[in-house]
Amino acid sequence: MCGIICALNIKNNEKNLRKQVLRQAKKLRHRGPDWSGIFSDNNAILAHERLSIVDIVHGAQPLYNTNTSAVLAVNGEIYNHADLEKQLHQEHEFQTKSDCEVVLYLYEELGPDCVEKLNGIFAFVLYDPNKQAFLIARDHMGIIPLYLGWDTQGVLYAASEM
Repeated sequence: MCGIICALNIKNNEKNLRKQVLRQAKKLRHRGPDWSGIFSDNNAILAHERLSIVDIVHGAQPLYNTNTSAVLAVNGEIYNHADLEKQLHQEHEFQTKSDCEVVLYLYEELGPDCVEKLNGIFAFVLYDPNKQAFLIARDHMGIIPLYLGWDTQGVLYAASEM
């Protein structure tokens, strides 16, 4: 099982917060010892600890869509990803065989309603830097854990563990 820790709606000092999130991500390494990845800008930090199950070679996260308008960190598995890829209306350049990459392109086509199409066990944070928007979701049954909290400056945290 993978682990995610994300800091969203950063108010100031992204560099210090990035160091903090990296320290927190190390505490999640037991959930995903195969890869550590991070995305950060002045509004969001998404860190991912990966346990390689689907697309062992190329499924490292955070995932980016090809026009870099969205970034995704996921814990879980999207069971119907192959069917969802066939249902996309636009042509997309998939970069991996990851079951989770389809979420980026569903979001591009459907916005937040994309969550309703997903069948699986998952918790994710999707960040759209162009819109300065976040989509945080978990599977409909709540099987995959996802904790939310805010610090005193109003930064929102989403993580696999408390």
